[in-house]
Amino acid sequence: MRAVLVISDRDNVATALEALETGRTVTANGVSVVVLEPVAAGHKIALRTIAIGEGVFKYGSPIGTATQEIPAGAHVHTHNVASSRGRGDLPVRPADPQARPAEPPDVPQTAPAH
Repeated sequence: MRAVLVISDRDNVATALEALETGRTVTANGVSVVVLEPVAAGHKIALRTIAIGEGVFKYGSPIGTATQEIPAGAHVHTHNVASSRGRGDLPVRPADPQARPAEPPDVPQTAPAH
């Protein structure tokens, strides 16, 4: 079983599919990183160094901005990323034309014919 999941080549983080311990090497999309600190299952790990102010991409979409430099192999979470999803207090950025949504758009339901 894979230890991490990456959906898009745009992603600079991977999602841990199981708890990752310090010192373990994980590989995703041909990139190998050494885990720098414990990462809980379902949390993110940096696939490369992410500069302060740089976008964090998961599933091909931006999910936030790095609030500090995040080294490759580091745990990526609320302590080092300002979320851009679901906050309500930030202006909405124009859609990134290259971003692909993680889920398909809602499909309107049609009423059955009578």
